[in-house]
Amino acid sequence: MASPPPARDRPPGDDRVDGRDESPNERSDRQWIDVLQELRVLQTGTQILTGFLLALAFQPGFVDLGDAQRTFYLVLVVLAALSAIIALAPVALHRILFQRREKQIVVAYGHAALVTALVTVSLLLVGVVAFVFDVVLGDTAAWTAGIVLGLLVTVLWVIIPTVLRIRSRS
Repeated sequence: MASPPPARDRPPGDDRVDGRDESPNERSDRQWIDVLQELRVLQTGTQILTGFLLALAFQPGFVDLGDAQRTFYLVLVVLAALSAIIALAPVALHRILFQRREKQIVVAYGHAALVTALVTVSLLLVGVVAFVFDVVLGDTAAWTAGIVLGLLVTVLWVIIPTVLRIRSRS
């Protein structure tokens, strides 16, 4: 990583030249708001999937599931809970560190938690769809749907953003 430009090339109070005139504290505040907005979007989707999963156990047809399907269902419930816990962790940290001037730590932790939550949610999304395909159409359809969605998530959430990030550095 390149060293920051000399102080004479930066606006007063700004610690980097990035097109924004903001102090490190202002940058941390903005980044924290960004993390919170992304967590809200992620949490909403997770809550919908969790509600769907929890409601399934109380449906009459649930008793017809095989042992493997029940195990898969329970793995999905745990993934749903785990993704919610991970997505809420930055908020808990923020509460604990509130007014301690540790916003940069909160932002870094929030970023790490958000990336981790995206991984768990991607597994949850693919798993829920595969589970539904398994119940409705069987094993082969479940594997096909899971693989296709897994590839789609990988392309849209990892490969394309990585390519765009590399291009933006050039």
